[in-house]
Amino acid sequence: MKLPSLVKLVDVGPRDGLQNEKQPVAAAVKIELVHRLQAAGLKEIEVTSYVSPKWVPQMADNHEVMSGMQRQSDVRYSVLTPNLKGFESALLDKPDEIVVFGAASEAFSQKNINCSIAESIERFAPVVEAAKAAGIAVRGAMSCTVGCPYEGDIAPERVAYLAGLMKGIGVQRVDVADTIGVGTPRRVQAAIEATLKHYSLDDVSGHFHDTYGQALSNTLAALELGVWNFQSSVAGLGGCPYAKGATGNVATEDVVYLLHGLGIETGIDLDALVDAGSYISEQLGRPSGSRVARALLAKRATS
Repeated sequence: MKLPSLVKLVDVGPRDGLQNEKQPVAAAVKIELVHRLQAAGLKEIEVTSYVSPKWVPQMADNHEVMSGMQRQSDVRYSVLTPNLKGFESALLDKPDEIVVFGAASEAFSQKNINCSIAESIERFAPVVEAAKAAGIAVRGAMSCTVGCPYEGDIAPERVAYLAGLMKGIGVQRVDVADTIGVGTPRRVQAAIEATLKHYSLDDVSGHFHDTYGQALSNTLAALELGVWNFQSSVAGLGGCPYAKGATGNVATEDVVYLLHGLGIETGIDLDALVDAGSYISEQLGRPSGSRVARALLAKRATS
Protein backbone atom coordinates (compact mmCIF):
# COMPACT_ATOMS: atom_id res chain seq x y z
CA MET A 1 0.00 0.00 0.00
CA LYS A 2 1.19 3.49 -0.79
CA LEU A 3 1.87 5.43 2.39
CA PRO A 4 1.67 9.25 2.61
CA SER A 5 4.98 11.01 1.93
CA LEU A 6 4.24 13.70 4.53
CA VAL A 7 2.47 13.56 7.91
CA LYS A 8 1.35 16.48 10.07
CA LEU A 9 1.17 15.96 13.81
CA VAL A 10 -0.85 17.88 16.38
CA ASP A 11 0.87 17.72 19.76
CA VAL A 12 -1.85 17.65 22.42
CA GLY A 13 0.53 17.45 25.38
CA PRO A 14 -0.03 20.96 26.78
CA ARG A 15 -3.82 20.41 26.92
CA ASP A 16 -4.88 16.76 26.77
CA GLY A 17 -1.60 15.64 28.29
CA LEU A 18 -1.51 17.94 31.30
CA GLN A 19 -5.20 18.45 32.10
CA ASN A 20 -5.49 15.48 34.48
CA GLU A 21 -2.19 16.06 36.30
CA LYS A 22 -2.88 16.23 40.03
CA GLN A 23 0.06 18.54 40.73
CA PRO A 24 -0.36 22.12 39.51
CA VAL A 25 1.84 22.94 36.52
CA ALA A 26 2.85 26.60 36.37
CA ALA A 27 1.77 28.66 33.37
CA ALA A 28 5.43 29.48 32.69
CA VAL A 29 6.19 25.77 32.36
CA LYS A 30 3.30 25.26 29.93
CA ILE A 31 4.46 28.24 27.87
CA GLU A 32 8.01 26.88 27.78
CA LEU A 33 6.68 23.50 26.64
CA VAL A 34 4.80 25.15 23.76
CA HIS A 35 7.94 27.08 22.81
CA ARG A 36 10.04 23.90 22.83
CA LEU A 37 7.49 22.00 20.75
CA GLN A 38 7.36 24.66 18.06
CA ALA A 39 11.16 24.94 18.10
CA ALA A 40 11.27 21.18 17.42
CA GLY A 41 9.15 21.73 14.30
CA LEU A 42 5.58 21.09 15.47
CA LYS A 43 3.19 23.13 13.32
CA GLU A 44 0.02 22.35 15.31
CA ILE A 45 -0.23 22.47 19.09
CA GLU A 46 -3.29 21.97 21.28
CA VAL A 47 -2.54 24.51 23.99
CA THR A 48 -5.32 24.65 26.58
CA SER A 49 -9.05 24.44 27.22
CA TYR A 50 -11.75 26.85 28.35
CA VAL A 51 -13.65 24.69 30.78
CA SER A 52 -14.80 25.68 34.25
CA PRO A 53 -11.78 25.72 36.62
CA LYS A 54 -14.07 23.96 39.08
CA TRP A 55 -13.96 20.86 36.86
CA VAL A 56 -10.45 21.16 35.40
CA PRO A 57 -8.33 23.35 37.71
CA GLN A 58 -5.18 22.59 35.69
CA MET A 59 -6.54 24.69 32.79
CA ALA A 60 -7.55 27.72 34.89
CA ASP A 61 -4.50 29.61 33.56
CA ASN A 62 -5.68 29.41 29.91
CA HIS A 63 -5.55 33.17 29.35
CA GLU A 64 -2.11 33.50 30.96
CA VAL A 65 -0.71 30.69 28.79
CA MET A 66 -2.25 31.93 25.53
CA SER A 67 -1.19 35.53 26.08
CA GLY A 68 2.29 34.56 27.30
CA MET A 69 3.29 32.50 24.26
CA GLN A 70 5.59 33.77 21.56
CA ARG A 71 3.49 32.77 18.56
CA GLN A 72 4.90 31.72 15.22
CA SER A 73 2.93 32.65 12.12
CA ASP A 74 3.23 29.15 10.63
CA VAL A 75 1.98 27.33 13.75
CA ARG A 76 -1.70 26.58 14.39
CA TYR A 77 -2.72 26.93 18.05
CA SER A 78 -5.90 25.10 19.02
CA VAL A 79 -7.99 25.14 22.20
CA LEU A 80 -10.88 23.05 23.54
CA THR A 81 -14.16 24.92 24.00
CA PRO A 82 -16.93 22.89 25.69
CA ASN A 83 -19.70 25.49 25.28
CA LEU A 84 -20.51 29.02 24.13
CA LYS A 85 -19.28 30.57 27.38
CA GLY A 86 -15.94 28.80 26.94
CA PHE A 87 -15.75 29.91 23.32
CA GLU A 88 -16.39 33.55 24.27
CA SER A 89 -13.51 33.37 26.75
CA ALA A 90 -11.29 31.73 24.15
CA LEU A 91 -12.12 34.37 21.57
CA LEU A 92 -10.27 36.98 23.63
CA ASP A 93 -7.09 34.92 23.23
CA LYS A 94 -7.39 34.53 19.44
CA PRO A 95 -6.89 30.78 18.90
CA ASP A 96 -6.42 29.57 15.31
CA GLU A 97 -8.76 26.64 15.86
CA ILE A 98 -11.29 25.47 18.43
CA VAL A 99 -12.03 21.86 19.27
CA VAL A 100 -15.51 20.54 20.08
CA PHE A 101 -16.14 16.94 21.07
CA GLY A 102 -18.61 14.09 20.91
CA ALA A 103 -18.66 10.38 21.68
CA ALA A 104 -19.58 7.49 19.41
CA SER A 105 -20.98 5.76 22.51
CA GLU A 106 -24.40 6.73 23.91
CA ALA A 107 -23.48 5.40 27.36
CA PHE A 108 -20.27 7.44 27.42
CA SER A 109 -22.16 10.56 26.36
CA GLN A 110 -24.83 10.08 29.02
CA LYS A 111 -22.38 9.33 31.84
CA ASN A 112 -19.98 12.15 30.98
CA ILE A 113 -22.23 15.03 29.93
CA ASN A 114 -25.67 13.70 30.81
CA CYS A 115 -27.21 13.88 27.34
CA SER A 116 -27.47 11.87 24.15
CA ILE A 117 -24.94 12.05 21.32
CA ALA A 118 -27.38 14.04 19.17
CA GLU A 119 -28.10 16.49 22.01
CA SER A 120 -24.39 16.98 22.70
CA ILE A 121 -23.74 17.87 19.07
CA GLU A 122 -26.71 20.25 18.99
CA ARG A 123 -25.20 22.08 21.97
CA PHE A 124 -22.06 22.64 19.92
CA ALA A 125 -23.92 24.00 16.88
CA PRO A 126 -23.90 27.65 18.11
CA VAL A 127 -20.24 27.33 19.15
CA VAL A 128 -19.28 26.13 15.66
CA GLU A 129 -21.35 28.87 14.06
CA ALA A 130 -19.76 31.57 16.23
CA ALA A 131 -16.25 30.28 15.56
CA LYS A 132 -16.70 30.21 11.81
CA ALA A 133 -18.23 33.70 11.87
CA ALA A 134 -15.06 34.86 13.68
CA GLY A 135 -12.83 33.20 11.08
CA ILE A 136 -11.66 30.47 13.46
CA ALA A 137 -11.26 26.88 12.23
CA VAL A 138 -13.25 24.09 13.89
CA ARG A 139 -12.09 20.55 14.64
CA GLY A 140 -14.26 17.82 16.12
CA ALA A 141 -12.85 15.22 18.50
CA MET A 142 -14.76 11.95 18.17
CA SER A 143 -14.12 9.86 21.28
CA CYS A 144 -14.70 6.14 21.89
CA THR A 145 -14.72 5.33 18.17
CA VAL A 146 -13.47 1.78 18.74
CA GLY A 147 -14.36 0.89 22.31
CA CYS A 148 -16.16 2.32 25.35
CA PRO A 149 -15.60 1.61 29.06
CA TYR A 150 -19.37 1.14 29.47
CA GLU A 151 -20.57 -0.37 26.17
CA GLY A 152 -17.53 -2.35 25.06
CA ASP A 153 -16.97 -2.57 21.29
CA ILE A 154 -18.37 0.29 19.21
CA ALA A 155 -19.81 -0.54 15.78
CA PRO A 156 -18.50 1.46 12.80
CA GLU A 157 -22.10 2.57 12.13
CA ARG A 158 -22.02 4.54 15.38
CA VAL A 159 -18.87 6.30 14.21
CA ALA A 160 -20.48 7.15 10.87
CA TYR A 161 -23.53 8.49 12.74
CA LEU A 162 -21.35 10.80 14.89
CA ALA A 163 -19.29 11.95 11.89
CA GLY A 164 -22.52 12.81 10.05
CA LEU A 165 -23.75 14.88 12.99
CA MET A 166 -20.41 16.72 13.17
CA LYS A 167 -20.56 17.44 9.45
CA GLY A 168 -24.14 18.62 9.84
CA ILE A 169 -23.23 21.42 12.25
CA GLY A 170 -20.27 22.57 10.14
CA VAL A 171 -17.28 20.93 11.83
CA GLN A 172 -14.46 21.14 9.28
CA ARG A 173 -12.26 18.21 10.27
CA VAL A 174 -12.47 15.36 12.76
CA ASP A 175 -10.26 13.16 14.93
CA VAL A 176 -10.98 9.44 15.10
CA ALA A 177 -9.99 8.78 18.71
CA ASP A 178 -9.46 5.43 20.39
CA THR A 179 -9.99 7.03 23.79
CA ILE A 180 -9.36 3.97 25.94
CA GLY A 181 -6.71 2.42 23.72
CA VAL A 182 -8.44 -0.91 23.10
CA GLY A 183 -8.32 -0.72 19.32
CA THR A 184 -6.44 -3.03 16.99
CA PRO A 185 -5.54 -2.25 13.37
CA ARG A 186 -8.56 -3.67 11.53
CA ARG A 187 -11.04 -2.17 14.01
CA VAL A 188 -9.34 1.21 13.75
CA GLN A 189 -9.46 1.02 9.95
CA ALA A 190 -13.19 0.25 10.13
CA ALA A 191 -13.75 3.37 12.29
CA ILE A 192 -11.76 5.51 9.85
CA GLU A 193 -13.60 4.08 6.84
CA ALA A 194 -16.92 4.89 8.57
CA THR A 195 -15.75 8.48 9.08
CA LEU A 196 -14.72 8.75 5.42
CA LYS A 197 -18.40 8.42 4.47
CA HIS A 198 -18.76 12.03 5.61
CA TYR A 199 -15.25 13.55 5.51
CA SER A 200 -12.47 13.57 2.95
CA LEU A 201 -9.14 11.92 3.77
CA ASP A 202 -7.51 15.34 4.21
CA ASP A 203 -9.97 16.18 6.99
CA VAL A 204 -9.59 13.03 9.10
CA SER A 205 -6.93 12.46 11.75
CA GLY A 206 -6.02 9.55 14.01
CA HIS A 207 -5.80 9.92 17.79
CA PHE A 208 -4.65 6.68 19.40
CA HIS A 209 -4.07 5.85 23.05
CA ASP A 210 -1.51 3.22 23.97
CA THR A 211 -3.29 1.52 26.89
CA TYR A 212 -2.92 -1.94 25.31
CA GLY A 213 0.31 -1.12 23.46
CA GLN A 214 -1.43 -0.89 20.07
CA ALA A 215 -1.08 2.82 19.25
CA LEU A 216 1.84 2.51 16.81
CA SER A 217 0.25 -0.51 15.08
CA ASN A 218 -2.96 1.51 14.77
CA THR A 219 -1.01 4.48 13.40
CA LEU A 220 0.47 2.27 10.69
CA ALA A 221 -3.01 0.88 9.93
CA ALA A 222 -4.32 4.44 9.48
CA LEU A 223 -1.34 5.34 7.27
CA GLU A 224 -2.22 2.36 5.06
CA LEU A 225 -5.59 4.02 4.41
CA GLY A 226 -3.83 7.27 3.48
CA VAL A 227 -4.45 9.18 6.72
CA TRP A 228 -1.75 11.84 7.09
CA ASN A 229 -2.89 13.78 10.15
CA PHE A 230 -2.38 12.44 13.67
CA GLN A 231 -2.52 13.60 17.27
CA SER A 232 0.03 12.57 19.85
CA SER A 233 1.43 13.82 23.13
CA VAL A 234 5.06 14.65 23.86
CA ALA A 235 6.58 12.27 26.46
CA GLY A 236 3.32 10.29 26.33
CA LEU A 237 1.68 12.81 28.65
CA GLY A 238 -1.88 12.02 29.69
CA GLY A 239 -3.06 8.92 31.48
CA CYS A 240 -6.08 6.79 30.74
CA PRO A 241 -8.73 7.36 33.42
CA TYR A 242 -10.46 4.03 32.68
CA ALA A 243 -7.46 1.74 33.06
CA LYS A 244 -5.57 2.31 36.28
CA GLY A 245 -1.83 2.69 35.77
CA ALA A 246 -2.14 2.45 32.00
CA THR A 247 -0.63 4.89 29.56
CA GLY A 248 -2.83 7.27 27.65
CA ASN A 249 -1.80 9.24 24.58
CA VAL A 250 0.81 7.75 22.29
CA ALA A 251 4.11 9.62 22.65
CA THR A 252 4.93 12.06 19.84
CA GLU A 253 8.58 10.91 19.92
CA ASP A 254 7.51 7.31 19.24
CA VAL A 255 5.26 8.31 16.35
CA VAL A 256 7.98 10.50 14.80
CA TYR A 257 10.52 7.67 15.07
CA LEU A 258 8.08 5.33 13.31
CA LEU A 259 7.31 7.86 10.57
CA HIS A 260 10.96 8.71 9.92
CA GLY A 261 11.72 4.98 9.80
CA LEU A 262 9.09 4.64 7.07
CA GLY A 263 10.70 7.47 5.10
CA ILE A 264 7.77 9.82 5.82
CA GLU A 265 8.53 13.51 6.32
CA THR A 266 7.28 15.29 9.44
CA GLY A 267 9.38 18.47 9.57
CA ILE A 268 10.15 17.55 13.18
CA ASP A 269 13.63 17.40 14.73
CA LEU A 270 13.49 14.22 16.84
CA ASP A 271 16.38 15.23 19.13
CA ALA A 272 14.80 18.61 19.90
CA LEU A 273 11.48 16.84 20.50
CA VAL A 274 13.14 14.44 22.95
CA ASP A 275 14.56 17.49 24.75
CA ALA A 276 11.07 19.02 24.98
CA GLY A 277 9.71 15.78 26.44
CA SER A 278 12.62 15.52 28.83
CA TYR A 279 11.96 19.09 30.01
CA ILE A 280 8.29 18.52 30.88
CA SER A 281 9.02 15.10 32.41
CA GLU A 282 11.60 16.68 34.73
CA GLN A 283 9.05 19.34 35.72
CA LEU A 284 6.58 16.58 36.60
CA GLY A 285 9.24 14.63 38.48
CA ARG A 286 9.06 11.40 36.49
CA PRO A 287 10.70 9.70 33.50
CA SER A 288 9.38 10.29 29.99
CA GLY A 289 6.56 7.99 28.91
CA SER A 290 8.17 7.72 25.47
CA ARG A 291 10.17 4.56 24.82
CA VAL A 292 12.06 6.25 22.00
CA ALA A 293 12.97 9.17 24.27
CA ARG A 294 14.17 6.86 27.03
CA ALA A 295 16.28 4.88 24.56
CA LEU A 296 17.83 7.98 22.96
CA LEU A 297 18.49 9.62 26.34
CA ALA A 298 20.22 6.44 27.55
CA LYS A 299 22.25 6.35 24.35
CA ARG A 300 23.28 9.97 24.86
CA ALA A 301 24.32 9.24 28.44
CA THR A 302 26.72 6.51 27.35
CA SER A 303 28.21 8.25 24.30
